[in-house]
Formats: sequence, C-alpha cells, structure tokens
Amino acid sequence: MTLTITGLDDVSALLARLPEGDEAAAAAWAAREPRLTKPAGSLGRLEDLSGWLSTWQGRHPPRLDAPYARIFAGNHGVAALGVSAFPPEVTVQMVANFQHGGAAINQLCRTFGIALDVVSLDLDRPTADFTQGPALTEAEFASAFQAGIDAVPEGADLLVLGEMGIGNTTPAAALACALYGGEASEWTGRGTGVEGGALARKIEVVAAGVARHRGLPPLEILRALGGRELVALAGATVAARLRRVPVLLDGYVVTAAVAPLQAARPGALDHCRVAHVSAEPGHRRLLAALGADPLLDLGLRLGEGSGAALAVGLLRGAIACHTGMATFDEAGVSDKG
Repeated sequence: MTLTITGLDDVSALLARLPEGDEAAAAAWAAREPRLTKPAGSLGRLEDLSGWLSTWQGRHPPRLDAPYARIFAGNHGVAALGVSAFPPEVTVQMVANFQHGGAAINQLCRTFGIALDVVSLDLDRPTADFTQGPALTEAEFASAFQAGIDAVPEGADLLVLGEMGIGNTTPAAALACALYGGEASEWTGRGTGVEGGALARKIEVVAAGVARHRGLPPLEILRALGGRELVALAGATVAARLRRVPVLLDGYVVTAAVAPLQAARPGALDHCRVAHVSAEPGHRRLLAALGADPLLDLGLRLGEGSGAALAVGLLRGAIACHTGMATFDEAGVSDKG
C-alpha cells in the first residue's frame, strides 16, 4: 500500500476512509473465549486484549510474530525558552545511545522480542518557536507525517510507538490544552525534572502557544503546536490503521500526538491501546478526555516507548491464555449449570 502525503488535505482524506475492525475475527474470538476453563471475565482485561488483537489483526487466533517498535526523535524551538532540564543536544546523544543498545527501550525490546528502529527527524533543524507562530510549515508537517507512514513495516502484527525529543512534554501539554481546554497549569508537568521558576516558565510557554493557536481545526493544531516526532507518530498511527496493525501507545507525548486524530475523526484510535499512564499529571487528564483506560500504572515518565514495550508482555500473556487454555469440553471439566 503506497500512501503519499503532500499536505493536511491528504491526511483528512485518509482519516475519512479508515477501516473498521474485522467482524469475523472478533466473532471467532467471542465464540472461543466463554468456553475456556475459567469463570467468565476472571482474566479481566487480558480477555479484552486478546479480542482486540484478533479484531485489528483480522485473524483468529491472534499472534505476535512480528511486533515492531518505532521511536521517533525530533527537536523543538521552544526548548530554547528554558522548558527542559536538559539541552537539545541530548536528543542526538540519546538517539546514538538507542542505536548502540544502551537505553531502557533496547532492554525491553530485547526482553519481549520486539524489533526496534529509531527514526530521526531533522535533529539539526528544530521546529519554530510556537509562541511566535506555527511550529511547522505545511510542507514540514507533510514530510514528518510521511516519515511516520513510511516507518510502519509491511508484515507487522503490532506497532509499539515511542518518542525522544528534549522539551517535547511542552508541545504535548500545549496540544492537550488547545484540544480540550482548561488552564495550562493543569496540563503541564515537570517533564525531565524542571521545578520552581523553570516550571512556571514552562507553564507560561504552554499558555502562550495555546493562546496564539487555540481554535484551529485539530490537524492544524498539531501543525501549529506539535513537532516533527509528534506528527510522525500521528502518521504511523494512521498507516497502522490502514494496514490493520494494532498499536500500543506510550505515555503523555505519544498520546498527545495522536489525540488530534481522534478529535478530527472520532474512532480514529480504536485500533490503539494506551500502554500506561505517565507520572506527568496532564496524561491522566488527557486519557479521561479520550475515554482511554491505560494498561499499566507504574509511575513511568521516561518516554522512548518504554511503557509500551513493557505492555507487550501483557499481550503475549493474553494470547497465550486465549489460545493455549483448554475449553471445558476439551478438558472434561463441567461448565456452570
């Protein structure tokens, strides 16, 4: 499937033709699940996860033969305004760390059998300062969205999404605030560890960006307040839907990056699950706005796809139980009368 993006209109056209889940696969899952040797619902959300995988992989039983993680990296003009505890050059340094296998995401992908790739997006060219104008031109938006589309490999049966970008909890907070309202302080957290006057400055930056761009359509909000890695995350999410690949979203930044898709086209994130709720306070608020229930709540705030990779273990457990357990008939166990 070849998808080419030249501007926002192309993205809107893709959103208008998103496929729904596979009803036959969902029905096959629903026929087997109640017959397994356990009380109905006793495995809680593990049951739902195996059904979700079947529905969006379009097959029963579901499998995880080819899970892929894609980590998108970008730099932000607002980082120069003192919104992060680390300088922008750390983005480049961390990408090198990913490539040499030294980051948390490398260990988690290795543990859970996930193929990892990192996509760097013009790290030497930060986005514009969104307090002064749009972060990205339409051409830059299209290029980043295309990079996200192109990063989804053929044959994937699960996509794990993460990010790296110094300062990117600032555009995440700005996106969430612009989409769902409220005060900038309600959406803005410590990120890499800012506090005191630096945190106050970060809140001011978020508020200024939202004030400048509030009221735009959702995709324009993503262009105006997002960054290249956030736009690429949205592109990968759309491509996965069109290719019937279920998606695990990481923390606050990833969720904020794809929230404009849901705002532009309700149901656009039905093929996604949020892997965990971040320690960033705005993430829990954003999940409530999206009606999303995270799989894990471990106080994580690292980013780089770490929570989403960890949640692959839950999916493997869900598949093992649904496919490996005997039915009541097979085991000779009496069902409830």
